[in-house]
Amino acid sequence: MTVRTRGRRTAAAALVLLALTACGSRLDPATVATAGGQGGTTGADAGLAGDSGLPAGAMPAAGDVPAAGEAPAAGTAGGPASGAPVPDGGTGAGGGKKGKGSPTGGAKAGSCEGFKNQTGITDRTITLANVADISGPVPGIFESAQQATRAYVEYFNSQNTICGRKLAVTNLDSRADAGADQQAYVKACAEAFAAVGSMSAFDSGGAATANACGLPDLRSTIVNPERQACKTCIGTYSIRTNLISDPAAKWLAAKYPDAVKNAAFLYINAGAAPVNAKSLAAGYEKAAGWSAKYVQGIDVAEFNFAPYVQQMKDKGIRAVIYYGPYQNTVKLQQAMQQQGFKPDFYMQDPTIYDKRYVAQAGAVAEGTYVFSPNDLFENTANAEVQLYLSWLQQVKPGAIPNYYGLFAWSAARLFVEKATALGGKLTRASLVEAVRSTTAWTGNGAHTAMNLATGATPPCLKMIQFSGGKWQQVSSGTYLCGNVVDSGIGG
Repeated sequence: MTVRTRGRRTAAAALVLLALTACGSRLDPATVATAGGQGGTTGADAGLAGDSGLPAGAMPAAGDVPAAGEAPAAGTAGGPASGAPVPDGGTGAGGGKKGKGSPTGGAKAGSCEGFKNQTGITDRTITLANVADISGPVPGIFESAQQATRAYVEYFNSQNTICGRKLAVTNLDSRADAGADQQAYVKACAEAFAAVGSMSAFDSGGAATANACGLPDLRSTIVNPERQACKTCIGTYSIRTNLISDPAAKWLAAKYPDAVKNAAFLYINAGAAPVNAKSLAAGYEKAAGWSAKYVQGIDVAEFNFAPYVQQMKDKGIRAVIYYGPYQNTVKLQQAMQQQGFKPDFYMQDPTIYDKRYVAQAGAVAEGTYVFSPNDLFENTANAEVQLYLSWLQQVKPGAIPNYYGLFAWSAARLFVEKATALGGKLTRASLVEAVRSTTAWTGNGAHTAMNLATGATPPCLKMIQFSGGKWQQVSSGTYLCGNVVDSGIGG
């Protein structure tokens, strides 16, 4: 029994590792910032020291403090290398350059009059917590969320403050365990002003704790219904298990009208995968007339996928949708190839938008569809996506940009923009209220619009396909939009 539980935990953690690949952009952050109408400095790799994000006792040296609104130079006190705060010298909450692509976005800085130190806020810093699965069955599974949060903090600290305070990040490890997630949020409640960019496969653990202490928890993504019910928890990828968007279902139904009448929905039998796969199957049936002829879980320890392939052949399946880690995706697709089973199409969530999947899958990856709520990393015309890629390489050269990292970056931008606008009115409660009043958050164009007020699944997405050795968008327009239906499962 112990071995089975460990296996389930491993697969559940792996399930939500959506390690999206990119073209490895190493653009200079200053270049990207300039292209977006910003200023700013580089040198972010020398930023946050330890969990606190700031060297103990670091203070600007005499004569090194820049004038109000001026970005400190990299390597000087108060710059990215020291991480020390730089007073803004005025009543505004921000400083630095302006514009939608700047660290504070289009937010108008609120007056700092009445600003009060409180939990996580001192005269010098505003401390944020990031809680992510780092150790555990799959080491480093959500390290991307911490890297992205750090990257945005570095970007912000390179040229801005919030009422004279720099940002610091405390990294906490939820270890792919609900109990560890809960313990981490006890610490975050006591020591941080807010949690930003967090990501855990077992995010149900700390949901009640965050809600009880009123901690603003601006997450990368929420994967469990318990976290979705938390009043102070908001995912920048806003989704609800029972709410299924229909654009992918309708797009595929129009292209493969006969195939969707004979569909299989397979999933790794662990974690949140079963309820999500069943909800998707029911939602697609309701939204676009699909017929789910085969809905089947595959146990974590299963290595032989041949029986499942045979079942699909016997049932006349012509469309395959799968929920699971890319390693199992490869096994399933290889088993399909070995048995000569070729459905009209194969689709999966963004888990497999990953260079490791492509490397392992080889030829069987050809033609695979993915639905995506965010823009492609390969889109060099998207300034915000390229900004994320460039700062990520500054804080962690060689780091792999991915889906959860992008949404953690978006969560950090969300915090900064709302906190900047609040200025002296910034409290935990006022921040939650400001975020909850946001109905169309795009992270400055990095992803489709998210209704943070309701936390509902967005009605828009992209259809992308691996074809000719690369990922490319195959749906028309910027995003393919439609309706959201209630599947009746997982609500």
